[in-house]
Amino acid sequence: MPGADDRPTLLYRLYCGSTALVQPLAWRTVRNKLRAADVPEQRERERLGHASLPRPSGRLIWFHAASVGESLSILSLIKRLADRLPDAEFLITSGTPTSAALIAKRLPPRTRHQYPPLDSAGPVTRFLSHWRPDAGIFVESEIWPRLIVESHRQNIPLALLNARLSEKSVRGWKKRPNTARFILSKFHLFLTQNNKTAANLIDIGATPSRVQPGTNLKAMSDPLPVDQATLQDIQTQIADRPVWIASSTHAGEEETILTAHKTLLERWPNLLLLLIPRHPERRDDVATLIKDADVPASFRSRGELIRENTQIYVADTLGETGTWYALCPIVFLGGSLKEIGGHNPFEPAQAGAAVITGPGYFNFAETFAPLIKSGGAIEVQTAAELSQIVAHWLSDQSALQSAQKAAQSCVHMQSDALESVIETLCAELDLH
Repeated sequence: MPGADDRPTLLYRLYCGSTALVQPLAWRTVRNKLRAADVPEQRERERLGHASLPRPSGRLIWFHAASVGESLSILSLIKRLADRLPDAEFLITSGTPTSAALIAKRLPPRTRHQYPPLDSAGPVTRFLSHWRPDAGIFVESEIWPRLIVESHRQNIPLALLNARLSEKSVRGWKKRPNTARFILSKFHLFLTQNNKTAANLIDIGATPSRVQPGTNLKAMSDPLPVDQATLQDIQTQIADRPVWIASSTHAGEEETILTAHKTLLERWPNLLLLLIPRHPERRDDVATLIKDADVPASFRSRGELIRENTQIYVADTLGETGTWYALCPIVFLGGSLKEIGGHNPFEPAQAGAAVITGPGYFNFAETFAPLIKSGGAIEVQTAAELSQIVAHWLSDQSALQSAQKAAQSCVHMQSDALESVIETLCAELDLH
């Protein structure tokens, strides 16, 4: 007789019924977004479970991620797994055109990308029937109930990797304890970003023996790629001017950054700010802010050059952040002046930069902790504090180099952690 955790709850049945009813509307919405991003029709149909690629022979290990950050965070893991498991093939599913485009540029050997199926009966069945994965690894908080339950029914061992739960999610699951236990019971393994998430998962119904605290997988990613031709071209345009970077900025943050930059310009009139909005489609809003600040700027998306009077260069493109980090050892990392959660500080640190952050980096709390403690990263809250630390590092090369070395030291500590993640996945999902 099946246990209580094996029996679908009423809420799960209602979810399955409602997804069947709304699938036509959901498909129309998803298709329109894909078409707006010029995704080919054949690839659009991947969301209905129609594969656009053949299944490779042999073992297939499937990774399912949400979007850009989650997708890119698993690439170094797949590379190491490919070395460990020379007979294995790999599939990555992610839902956004941006993630698909970036993954395509950096696909590891023996790996392919597809869009995931909508979480309803037909798409999920078609997807699993075609790909027949030997293991499924969901990344962060990608909980799609039907996809998880159906995978379990087909005896696909599942792991939730780099798991994190917001306080809102925890409160929601606690209101539905039977359904939480039903869904969570389908996973063989939970590798969490921190101890708090591990405790929360157990609290809402995960089997304690299957939960292991880990580290943030994004901190173990490979260095971002650098285009040497672009790097040399921009270096020539910059010449010997001092530079600092504000990267992955969000709405409500550029105002603080522009204020700090105008303060710095009083001391360094030829200082260049390289501004990298997290979402390039915000370029019009960013342009308006810069115009209101009355600071001369050039935009990469317009093909504009860095001229002698250019004081801000807006790198409003995708896939070039690694090249920008290679230009400058001082990086302010956005998503942190507001309560957004921050971004991966190890990406600039791997490029040799010292890092500045606002206080709202809660998604990377465990990653930032050793960086800040060692001096490889510094937290600021105001434009005055931001300009002060940039000025300190611009004027004191010894202090800057010390911060850079501290950040690099933290990066080097991650290799052993990644190897531990691989060993755990192989053991718990029987991948050896």
